[in-house]
Amino acid sequence: MNKNIFKYDDWKRSEHMAVRECVGYYLFTHQLMEVSGPDACRFLDYICPNNIASLKVGRDRYTTILNEEGTIIDDVVVMRLEEEKYWVSTLYASNLDDFIYYHSDGYDIDFGEITEDWHMFSVQGPKSPEVMNAILDAPVDDLRFFASRPAKINDIDVLINRGGFSGEKFGYEVYCACDDADAVQEAIDEAVKNAGGKEITEFQVFAWTLPTEAGFYYMRDLNGVNPIEAGLDKNIVWDKDFIGKDALLKVKENGPAREIVGFEVTDENEDFYIRSKQYGGPGEPVFIEGEEEEVGRVSKLVYSYLKNVNNGYILAQKDKLKIGDEITIHGTKCVITEKNWL
Repeated sequence: MNKNIFKYDDWKRSEHMAVRECVGYYLFTHQLMEVSGPDACRFLDYICPNNIASLKVGRDRYTTILNEEGTIIDDVVVMRLEEEKYWVSTLYASNLDDFIYYHSDGYDIDFGEITEDWHMFSVQGPKSPEVMNAILDAPVDDLRFFASRPAKINDIDVLINRGGFSGEKFGYEVYCACDDADAVQEAIDEAVKNAGGKEITEFQVFAWTLPTEAGFYYMRDLNGVNPIEAGLDKNIVWDKDFIGKDALLKVKENGPAREIVGFEVTDENEDFYIRSKQYGGPGEPVFIEGEEEEVGRVSKLVYSYLKNVNNGYILAQKDKLKIGDEITIHGTKCVITEKNWL
């Protein structure tokens, strides 16, 4: 029997729903690159398809980063901390460091990984403003989404950023020096528990079930995909130069060959086995009923505790799978859906 590792895991469910219904926190230090210098803005605007030039101090912006073929090699959040200093939040700092080095000729910048200098605690959920206001020297009520500012927790210097990877309307990231991490965590932990929440300890919850429920991607979902195929073209500014633009313009002109679609398992038989790319390998092949041609592969299969359904993504040939289509994957009945379960 193939046990559903999500549905019947009460611990995962309790942590997931703490974020959705109350508040949860976790230590998830995204790797950090710092880019600074007179040409930092111009350089980041060149390697990012989104508009970095218009980013004001104290604000963040999500963007992909592409190779010359227009394929996504990273998706990051760029934070402008000072006029000439930026942080780039990534999960692949060593790869990004090489990429920046390779493309930095002619730009007056300094750059390097600073991950070892910082810890980041993510506080997510509807009661997260209550938690932050309980521990900070000033309330966060006026802090806008994707905005950051310095603050203090018990006289400890921290950076507060409103954002997160959970899909929650209210969520905050607390950056602190590594030496201060224990004291900061103690303050967060007490405030979260006083608000009725808990620490989130399961990687599969804060990296998989929560983000997927909101229609977010993990970088592994995007390997070998361009932003148009991923539905991320709203984050492309076409009237500027950026790495990969020429190749991406051809995709835009001809139309993408593939797309990422959502799906749910509808089969009453829970003894199913569907391989997904998140565990390694190419993922389960997807076929249209009665046809022999493979039309896609399963990229991700997790669980929506909010909707109580196994859910995930398929990387499919463009327009082969429509919302509402009923399909069978490895003998299991499924249906094509939107990529959002909130």
